[in-house]
Amino acid sequence: METHIQVKSPKTMALILMLGAFIGLFGETALNMALTNVMEDYSISPGIAQWLTTGYLLTLAILVPVSALLMKWFTTRQLVVAGLGLSLIGAVLAALSPSFVILLLGRIVQAMGTGILLPVMLSVVLLIFPIQKRGLVMGLVGLVITAAPALGPTLSGLIISTLGWHYIFWFSAAFYVILMIIGTPKMDNVSEITKPKIDFVSILLSTIGFGGFIYALATMAEVSFSSPQVWLPFVVGIIALVLFCVRQITMDQPMINLGVFKYAMFSLGTLIMFLSILVILSTSILLPMYLKSALGFTALVAGLLLLPGNAVNFAMSPVVGSMFDKIGPRTFNVIGFICVLIANIIFLTTISASTAVWQIIAAFMILFFGLTMTTMPAQTNALNQLPRELYADGSAAMNTLNQVAGAAGTAIAITLFTAGQSGFVMDVPNATEPEVLAAGVKFTFYFITGISVVGLICSLFVKNSAALIEAKQKSKIKVAEPVQKM
Repeated sequence: METHIQVKSPKTMALILMLGAFIGLFGETALNMALTNVMEDYSISPGIAQWLTTGYLLTLAILVPVSALLMKWFTTRQLVVAGLGLSLIGAVLAALSPSFVILLLGRIVQAMGTGILLPVMLSVVLLIFPIQKRGLVMGLVGLVITAAPALGPTLSGLIISTLGWHYIFWFSAAFYVILMIIGTPKMDNVSEITKPKIDFVSILLSTIGFGGFIYALATMAEVSFSSPQVWLPFVVGIIALVLFCVRQITMDQPMINLGVFKYAMFSLGTLIMFLSILVILSTSILLPMYLKSALGFTALVAGLLLLPGNAVNFAMSPVVGSMFDKIGPRTFNVIGFICVLIANIIFLTTISASTAVWQIIAAFMILFFGLTMTTMPAQTNALNQLPRELYADGSAAMNTLNQVAGAAGTAIAITLFTAGQSGFVMDVPNATEPEVLAAGVKFTFYFITGISVVGLICSLFVKNSAALIEAKQKSKIKVAEPVQKM
């Protein structure tokens, strides 16, 4: 049976989509290294500034669920043009921004483009490559998902130190233009255009649900949970999400087919991805602030100090992808989360205002050595268990939760960072500013370390989806044999 769709240039299609998604995901964290500069330029607090990251992720979390519906209404080329076009407009708006509001608006428009490109990339890659070649290809997809947000602070540190933070967006805009000119003619349609009825109630519930939930988490950085400004949108968001799920289950043509979560390895793989993205986005917003404000490094040096960890990710991703089909997901996931846990324990026990920088570099390298082995194997194994007709729904569900994880990780990290600083100031009133900031970062790593423990426990239950499908097919053949002989 044919396991994939034939297209003229599968490698070129995959490359264009991966580059577009890479630039968009790079944009998630690119401003983390520039947050202090943005705060100075626009005279805003850290809690307000973090909305540049949280708002980006919030937009993705709202838009990505709609992607499964979009892929049934529009061709692959139309979606790629729309995604790259919106991303370009957002990048130009942010580059020209005379105020924080315009900068935030540009970020949101750019996120809308990424919200289209990301699920399209994942769905298309699954459709145009046979299952026996997916390990290596999904290794590259995993590299995009992990390396792009991790490289954000490193590359932006170089740009900020030499040209200024506005040029982060000018470079992004240039890449979007190149991809539109070269890439869009190479796009063949691989989605089945059925144009199902648009359920605006589902879209509204999804928007209110994810929006309210993430807004509440982000607002906790500035206001306590007892404030109606926090708990009200949180409660409304949870209720809306419950209603959204109930509606999807009871509809004949749901916006997202939640039946994907009936597949055990898909559910477990999605959870492992969720936890991994939480760790990536939490550390990617904390470490640049720590290196710059607590240890006193410039943006350029701070970015370069994170480069070895990103290099490990780049080197390991193709290796893990090529070995995935032979070794399977469980071994990678278990070893990966052990490494992630070790790295976070190092952060937890060494972070201070006078930590030797080699310890931070070593811990970051170990962290991404582990994360490379948790993300791609978990994602590939999860999606491999789904039948072809559920790829778009599975991609939308997984990417939505990934963006929720990113937004939650960023918001919770800033909230705990602020709480840790306040607690330390109460205990040590005469502490210096670097000591206070280091204490806030260290306090947050208790949470990240706990996430690592949960991830390690989950990895113990992973089974190989391909092996499960093969065993199921063999059992069907054995059952059918006696019938055929009669």
